[in-house]
Amino acid sequence: MIRELHQKLINQKITSEKLTEDYFSRIEKKDPEIKAYLSLNKEFSLDKARAVDKKIKNGEELDLLAGIPCGIKDNICIEGLPATAGSKILENYISPYDATVIKKLKESDSIFLGKTNLDEFAMGSSTENSAYQTTKNPRDTSRVPGGSSGGSAAAVAAEMCVYALGSDTGGSVRQPASFCGVVGLKPTYGLVSRFGLIAMASSLDQISPIAKSVEDAAIVLTRIAGKDRKDATTIKSGDTIYENCLTGDIKKLKIGVPKEYFSEGGLDPKVRKLAEEAIKKYEKMGAEIIEISLPSGEYALATYYIIMPCEVSSNLARFDGIRFGQSIEKEMGLNENLILQDIYFKSRAKYLGKEVKRRIMLGTYALSAGYYDRYYAKAQKVRALIKKEFEETFEKVDLILGPTAPTPAFKIGEKTENPLEMYLSDIYTVTANIAGIPAISIPCGNVRIKEKDLPVGLQLMGKWFDEETLLSAAHTLEQSA
Repeated sequence: MIRELHQKLINQKITSEKLTEDYFSRIEKKDPEIKAYLSLNKEFSLDKARAVDKKIKNGEELDLLAGIPCGIKDNICIEGLPATAGSKILENYISPYDATVIKKLKESDSIFLGKTNLDEFAMGSSTENSAYQTTKNPRDTSRVPGGSSGGSAAAVAAEMCVYALGSDTGGSVRQPASFCGVVGLKPTYGLVSRFGLIAMASSLDQISPIAKSVEDAAIVLTRIAGKDRKDATTIKSGDTIYENCLTGDIKKLKIGVPKEYFSEGGLDPKVRKLAEEAIKKYEKMGAEIIEISLPSGEYALATYYIIMPCEVSSNLARFDGIRFGQSIEKEMGLNENLILQDIYFKSRAKYLGKEVKRRIMLGTYALSAGYYDRYYAKAQKVRALIKKEFEETFEKVDLILGPTAPTPAFKIGEKTENPLEMYLSDIYTVTANIAGIPAISIPCGNVRIKEKDLPVGLQLMGKWFDEETLLSAAHTLEQSA
């Protein structure tokens, strides 16, 4: 889609201004129901679009993303725009700087339509934890779009932007991509800078593209990947042009299928059937399918839900009503007995949501004296074992295949009273974040539920920094549909 729109812009069959206006018209028509956006950036977007049109008329060379409208998850900072992270504590916060990925997209002349909704501080699997609104799934508005990047996924699925950026901490781009029937790519940890992303769990977070096709995701990845001196975890991307790696040649490719991912239990039989059909397609196209075992995956979800809250507890300590975020101080009035601790406690109590508080408390408990070794240190040891298991597995196979989520999108409100059941939505996705490997979710079909066709995602996981093989294999399956 991006390449096609680029050609139309270059050939002057359409202007960036008209394209941008068309997307704002769609947002005006659809978003009152879908609620994908938290804020819009209309005047600035149209000014930028006119600047791109001027470059086209002047015959200047343009990047593929020039003049292409996108949505940005509201935990990624854009200078001069709100960055609420879906929380009331940041309701009035305007970012004074650009995230590195935003700087790179600005260099490509991309158009930022607005900021998309998310679970508060990216904590959730349904976008129901946003402090502002519940985003609905465009394929069935009675269902969730997934989370935490549900706003970005819904905006792409509803054609309210060409592509979007989200953040993926335990599946927060791939799971909503599966629920909404779009492509969600989590790059290798360190391939894309996290500078300017409001941190949830720093060792797990990764800014990630959501798009309509694998090629579009690859195009965006090419523009946002690379070393950043402001993020010490990043590495050089080698100037790889990922959209040129979609060769379609998967003969001799070894794809591992973990038997644990297809065991009886939480996996919906209809989802299993679609994943098995995808496996057969790969086999027909010449790939070698190898059954593998990832036994430590049994502990991945428990490991994730110890490490992640611990990092949440640390990262969110700054939102105390003094340094960042809204403060209850003015409401409390002048009081000579007022102590700093009161401001901390009451500001956080009022402006942070239930799920955020839950994870802060879990993390603080696990890091406390007497429990650090019992929980956090042990989880880090299991994390090392999981990573080692992937290293050994990737000596035998090139990719690992499985379902993205155990079920299609669930009903709004269905799991809000049972956090543990909600956490199970991430059962197949968290391991990629724990190990830091790249993973992608691509649509592999629909299941029929009560006269609605609900999309299902297939997940591929690859070797560290081998996005080329991952994207090529995903693109090949996509083209076979």
